This record gives sequence, C-alpha cells and structure tokens, in this order.
Amino acid sequence: MNRPHHDLPPLAGICSMDEAMREGLSVDECVRRLKRYHYAFKRLAEIFTARIPAEPIYELKMAFSLHAHLCAEHVSALRKRVGEMREPPLGLDVVPDANLAICFDEILAAPTTEELVLGLYATAVPALQSALERHCAETNPIVDQPSVRVCRFALLELGDMLQFGQQTINALNDDGTRFGEWLQLLDDALSAAGRLDGTQTPSHKAIERKHSTTPIQLDFTPQRDERFPDPFNMGVNAEAFLYNPEYPPDAKVLMMCFKRLREIDVPEMMASFIVETKGKPWEYYRALTRQLWDEARHALMGEIGFASLGVDWTKAMVNFSFSYALNTLLTPMERHGVLYFIEQGLMPKSGKRYEYEVAQQAGNHLSILFQDYDWADEVLHAHIGREWYVSQFKNAAEAKAFGDRAWSQMFMNYHQWQAQGLTQHRNWWPDLYREYCERAGITPNPDVLAYHQTYESTRADLKEVTGSA
Repeated sequence: MNRPHHDLPPLAGICSMDEAMREGLSVDECVRRLKRYHYAFKRLAEIFTARIPAEPIYELKMAFSLHAHLCAEHVSALRKRVGEMREPPLGLDVVPDANLAICFDEILAAPTTEELVLGLYATAVPALQSALERHCAETNPIVDQPSVRVCRFALLELGDMLQFGQQTINALNDDGTRFGEWLQLLDDALSAAGRLDGTQTPSHKAIERKHSTTPIQLDFTPQRDERFPDPFNMGVNAEAFLYNPEYPPDAKVLMMCFKRLREIDVPEMMASFIVETKGKPWEYYRALTRQLWDEARHALMGEIGFASLGVDWTKAMVNFSFSYALNTLLTPMERHGVLYFIEQGLMPKSGKRYEYEVAQQAGNHLSILFQDYDWADEVLHAHIGREWYVSQFKNAAEAKAFGDRAWSQMFMNYHQWQAQGLTQHRNWWPDLYREYCERAGITPNPDVLAYHQTYESTRADLKEVTGSA
C-alpha cells in the first residue's frame, strides 16, 4: 500500500484510509435522510417562532428567537445540499412521515411553557441530534463529505441548544413526571416513524393526538412575566428625550439602554407575521428570522447595558404597546409595512448614526460598541425590507406609504388603555435616573430628573425629525 509522503495525513486529513473504504450510504439513502432532517429543522424553526409572542418568560423569548434563527439557517443548508444530489424537483415540501408531523404538531400545540420546553429540548432536539450523529457515523466520510459538513455544523449548534434546554428544564423544576403520558406520546410517534431519520423498524402503533386534535390556533397576543408589571405603559417618550440637545449624553445612554431592551417587542411582532405569511420562498423565512434574532439581540444589549450601569432594568416599565397594537389591530402585511417604514427612518443621520454619536459623546465604550453593531444590523434590515417587502409593490414610494398608513392606525388605543385601567402611563424615569446617579456617584441633573413627556405627546413632531418614530 502506498504511504503518504513523509507520513503526512492522508485524504486531506478527513479520515483514515480504512474509514474511507467503508461502504457508507447510497445517494438515495443519503437524500432520504437529509429530507427528514430538513423537515425537523423546518418544524422547529416554525415552533420556536410561533411561540415567541405568547411565551411570557423573557429568557425564553430570547432563546426561542436565537434557536428559530439557527434552525432556519440549517434548513437552508440542507435544502442546498439536497439540491446538489440529482434531486430536482426537490420535493422538500412533502411531509416525510405522518407520525413525524404528529410529533411536531403536538409540540407546537403544547398548552404550557413546561410542556413546550420538554417537547422541544427533551424530545425533538435530542432526536435530531441522534439522527445527525448516526449519519456522520454511517456515511462514507469522503464521498459524502459535503453532507457530513452540514451535519457537523448543525450538531455544534444543536449541542448549544440542548445545553440551554437542559438548564431551563432544571430551572423550571420539572423533570417531566407530570407530563409523562404526553412525552410518551411524542416518543411513540417517533417510534412509529422509525425514529426521526427513519432508520429503525416502525412500530406501526396507531398514534392518537392529544393537544393537536383540532386545527392549532396560535395566540399572537404578547405576554410578559412578572418583571414587566406595567406593559401598557407609554408614560416616557424615549425618542423625544434622546433628540433633545439640552440633556447630557450620559443620561441619554441610560435612556438608550431602555430603548434597546424595549426591542423585545419587535420579535413578538415579527414572529406573528412570519408565521402567518404563507407560500413564500424559503429565503424569505430565513432572512426574516435572522432579522427577528437581531432584534432580540438588541434587547439583550439593553439588558447588558443596564447591568453595566448597575441599574435594575425592571424599574423601567418596558412595554409591549408596539407588538400588542400591531398584533391585535393590523394584518400581517400591515405589520411588515410598519417594520419597513421604521427601518427606512433609521437610515438618515438622525437615525442610528445619531445614537452611535450620542454614545461617543458620552464616552461609554460599551454603548459605543452596542450602537455600532445596532447600526450595522439596521442597514441589513433595511436591505431585507427592500428585498422581501418592497418587491410586493409597484415602487418604494408606494411601499413606504402603505407602511406609513398602517403605522398611523396603531396609535388609536393608547389613551383607551388608561381609560380601561390597564395602565396609568406612570412616569418611571425619575426613579431610574436617581438609581443611575447614585450608582455612578454623581449629582442628578435637575432638568433630566424633571423630564416627563409621554410618547403620544410628541409623536407628530418626532415623526418629522426621524421619519419613523
């Protein structure tokens, strides 16, 4: 047998010669399995996205946003790989097994946070992980190296998802005992499908649905946990404060922490129209899910910013007025229109560049970093909007006008919320600012301390300045 030159690693370092000579999977078998992984990732992306608005726990909203994005990316990678393997037409919209559909339908319809988390992280994600590991172990590592690469990347991120999931299950103090019968139903569905990859002998057991016996009615009304005690509160106009030249930059950085954390409402809103919009090319869902995660990431920047200043963010009344109004008053297309209209208003110098310059003026290095990346993200989002929203209109002007009209509709209920006793629109800013000054060891600025301007009071003027707010 020929030896590598100077004992260099053979076969591009991928594997040994013995491993390269094993039989492995045929192209047909490889494609069959890849299509099932594709289906699993696609359903997971759907579930993570669909459950964001009504999930009250902040940390889960953030994780679901990330995991939806990761799953959507792996869907795209698998679609590309299948398309490379003599497969047109790809047939990727075909459900590979009715029992797999039952498993994912049941998880999507899970009525409690605990069941949802267990269904995702104790059943579906581990089953997908096992399938990908089996693929890597059984396929020929040279001839199927492109598939192995896709699987390895997916396994890396599935491992991160499972680590989060196990920690979450432990934190929720639920080992699944209460839901043992339902978890067994999920496992039975997988067994009846021959497991997720279809490599095992199907059990042929008839699976009876529990939570998904009727068509699933998703709830897109935003929910928040107990750390958001006044989610309808519109008593502080962050934008008006930021654009007022009389207020000092350090106080504006504090307000920008609130503004970033408040972006939790963007994933809540985007999730609704992504799920309700049907029949688009997969790239639409991949791009919009990426933007959804970016917006969640911005909220995390706000949380980190508060922590860096030593301020308790729960003292800021982080509202869901934006997502609540859009999700309950507007159509999916109108929601997307509002998002696009806002994004266009962030592009001029009075938008994201301005916030970045405020951070520079304050000399707050963390805020500078956050606003730098926030600005870059919004440029990407404007591009996504042009590609997937504007293309549905005759021109950009018509698309923007539609978004402007939709944006104006969502302000009708703010005063009614106070009349209905849902909020008093309390001015929480002085307490937050005092805590910041105490932590920083500085004397509160009297003008900043006295600031009180509700969101509605300057909406029209601010719209002229920024084109969006």
